[in-house]
Amino acid sequence: MFSAGDDKEVKCWDLIQNKVIRSYPGHLSSVYCLATHPTLDVLLTGGRDSVCRIWDIRTQTHVHAFLGHHSTVCSVFTRPTDPQVVTGSHDATIKFWDLRGGKAMSTVTHHKKSVRAMALHPKDQQCFTSASVDNIKKFSLPRGEFLHNMLARQNTIVNTMAVNGEGVMATGGDNGSLWFWDWESGHSFQQSQTTAQPGSLDSEAGTCALSYDVTGTRLVTCGADKTIKMWKQDENATP
Repeated sequence: MFSAGDDKEVKCWDLIQNKVIRSYPGHLSSVYCLATHPTLDVLLTGGRDSVCRIWDIRTQTHVHAFLGHHSTVCSVFTRPTDPQVVTGSHDATIKFWDLRGGKAMSTVTHHKKSVRAMALHPKDQQCFTSASVDNIKKFSLPRGEFLHNMLARQNTIVNTMAVNGEGVMATGGDNGSLWFWDWESGHSFQQSQTTAQPGSLDSEAGTCALSYDVTGTRLVTCGADKTIKMWKQDENATP
């Protein structure tokens, strides 16, 4: 397991022995996102120093530093074919990177505000979504052509998003809203609201991170109220 934090550290953990076995020093400020390459032993990290760094997992070697963003790199995902690395930043741009050459291939500038989250479909990797305050947008791969906006606006800062194999996308907002979307059409078919832990402030109801489990049927969310919540499918729900 890999972790990153505000202490500028990126660590690799042995979950059996419950200890750190590798560390990857090099970031100059907080590290906000990370991803592992699906076919290569490569780790990608992005942070407040506006750089996406590429690491060799085994040797801990710093391979590339992707320079080009003008603000915090807060979202990154990777895929086996070009563009193998895609980053989103607070400078409102999304960049596609050439992993071999270590340089930017193209830049997407459709957003007006910070791109805080992105999601790639686990099966159909020909398109991805990105979230900002202005809207949630869908783009094609590998060229990054704009496809469409989601059909509703969450009206909050969207901190995180994830999609499962069945095409159900979940987005978590700064106000505690948790919306579920149809990947193909962009329709929001369900809106939920998390409740802050008793004793915490209402402003701490925000969802900071979320992810589906391996089966894609359970959703795990991390909140600003220091809680981790698990959500399951509603068996009585109707389409």
